[in-house]
Amino acid sequence: MKLKRGDVVVVIAGKDKGQKGKILSVDRKNDKVIVEGINKVTKHQKPGRGVEGGIIEKEAPISASNVMYLLDGKPVRLGYKVETVVENGKKTTVKTRIARPSGEQID
Repeated sequence: MKLKRGDVVVVIAGKDKGQKGKILSVDRKNDKVIVEGINKVTKHQKPGRGVEGGIIEKEAPISASNVMYLLDGKPVRLGYKVETVVENGKKTTVKTRIARPSGEQID
């Protein structure tokens, strides 16, 4: 999965289509992400230690295939550029994220 926590994404499918938000957490095993303010669900919370009971709203996971990375206000696909760097006779590979259409480095 090419998305990371803190990335700003736009939803491209589902009930929240077109909305933007920041990724709060990533579940790589199940290919899901939790986006701030997206896919809100109501949960009946039982009171417990230090937790107040009642009906609360929280973000539910959304499939990573339903979101796209936002770059300069436009949704783009992400990819990796793998480079081999030789320092002091040692080879190391460096992976950097890039925007697919332009090849612009993300971080």
